[in-house]
Amino acid sequence: MKRFFQTIKNIFKIEELRKRLGYTFLLLLVYRLGSFIVVPGIDPTMLQNLEAQASTGLLSLLDMFSGGAFGNASIFALGVMPYISASIVIQLLGVMVPYFQKMQREGESGRRKMNQWTRYLTIVILLLQGPAYITNLHAQLPPEAFLVQGFGFNIFATIVLMAGTMFVMWLGERITDRGIGNGISLIIMVGIIARLPFALFAEAAQRFSQTNGGPLMFLIEIVILFLVFIATIALVQGQRKVPVQYAKRVVGNRQYGGVRQYIPLKINAAGVMPIIFAQALMMFPLLLSRFDASQGLAATLSDYTGFWYNAIFAVLVIVFTYFYTAVTVNPNMMAEEMKKNGGFIPGVKPGKKTVDYLDAIMSRITLPGSFFLAIVAILPAFAMMFGINNQFSQFYGGTSLLILVGVVLDTLQQIESHLLMRHYDGLMKTGRLKGRSGM
Repeated sequence: MKRFFQTIKNIFKIEELRKRLGYTFLLLLVYRLGSFIVVPGIDPTMLQNLEAQASTGLLSLLDMFSGGAFGNASIFALGVMPYISASIVIQLLGVMVPYFQKMQREGESGRRKMNQWTRYLTIVILLLQGPAYITNLHAQLPPEAFLVQGFGFNIFATIVLMAGTMFVMWLGERITDRGIGNGISLIIMVGIIARLPFALFAEAAQRFSQTNGGPLMFLIEIVILFLVFIATIALVQGQRKVPVQYAKRVVGNRQYGGVRQYIPLKINAAGVMPIIFAQALMMFPLLLSRFDASQGLAATLSDYTGFWYNAIFAVLVIVFTYFYTAVTVNPNMMAEEMKKNGGFIPGVKPGKKTVDYLDAIMSRITLPGSFFLAIVAILPAFAMMFGINNQFSQFYGGTSLLILVGVVLDTLQQIESHLLMRHYDGLMKTGRLKGRSGM
C-alpha cells in the first residue's frame, strides 16, 4: 500500500504527466456532461418509453457504448459507433483496394489520409443513422414530447446528432494527441463504467430481495466475475516469445559473438477490435430497420440470448481476429527488420523461411486466442440464462469487459512509460507492465 501511494505521488511530480492526466479527465468530463444534454426541441421529462427501449435487447449495448446518451435522447446519442463502423469499412478497403493499400504503405502521411477518409465515411453513415434515430424517437415518444413539430425539426435534430458525434470524435483525437491513452477507447470505457454502479446495485437489490439463498448467489456471481476478469487479463497479456540472435561482429559471411533477444508475439494481437467490429456488423440490420427490433432479421439478431445471434457473433469474432491480426502483424516487415539489424532466428534461414516461420507461429497462437475471444464475447448470454439481470450480465464478458481490461492496461502502460523514463518506480513491483495498443 505504501508503494502504491508513493507511485501516485511520483505521478504528480512529473509536470508533463500531470498535465496530460488533467487534460484527459477534463475532456472526459465534458463528454459525460454532454451525454445528459437532450436534443433541443424534445421534452426531457417524457423519455420513459425511450429509456425502457434502451434497457433491453441489442439497443442496451448501444446505450451502454454511448454512456446512456442513446436512452437520454442526448446530442451524443449516436456516440462513436458511426466512426467505428467507418473504420471497419476503411480497414477492409485497405486489404482489398490497391489505392488504400498504397496509402497504408506511406507511413504517417498515409495514416493521415486514411483518417480523413474515415471522417468522410463517418458523415455518410451519420446521414443514415441520424434520420433513423429521429424516426425511432417519433415511434417511442408521444407527440406532445416534441416541442417543435414538422420536417424542419427532423433536419435540425439530424444536424445536431451529426455535430454531436463529430464533436465526440474531436474529443477522442485531442485526448490521443495531448492526453493519456487512446481517446476513442477511453470515451467508450467511461460510458461503460458509468453504467456499472447502476447494474451492480440493481443486481444486488434483486438478489437480496430473495429469501432462498439470494445473498449467497450474489456473492458467487461476484467471485465468478472476478475469475472471468483475471482470465481476460491473461488473454490480453498472453504472448509467445520468439528468440532472435543478433551478431556483434560480422566478417564476410560469418557472425561472431552476439546477443539473444525475443520478439513477443501476442496470443490476442487484435485486442478488443474483433468484438467491436463484429458488434458493429450485428447492429447493421437494426439500423436498416430504423431501430425497430420487433420483426424480420433485426428481431433475430437483436435477441442476444438466442442461438443464431450468438453463433453468428462468435463466428464473426473468430474471422475478425484473424483479419485484424493479419493487418496489424506483418511477418515480412519483421523479417526485413531482423535482416537489416543482422539478426536471425536460430535454426531458421533468413528471408522467406523466416517469414513463413513467423506466419506459422502467428496462425497457431491466434487460433486458441480467437476461440477464447469468441467465448468471452458470448458469455453475457450465458449469464442471463442463469438469472443475472440484463445490464449486469454485460460485464461478464463481451465488449464491455474486454474494453475495460484492454483500455485500462494500455493507459497504465503509458503512465508507467512516463515514470520509468524519468527513473521513477513503475506501477508493478517486478518487471514491466504488459499492455496492448489502444483501439
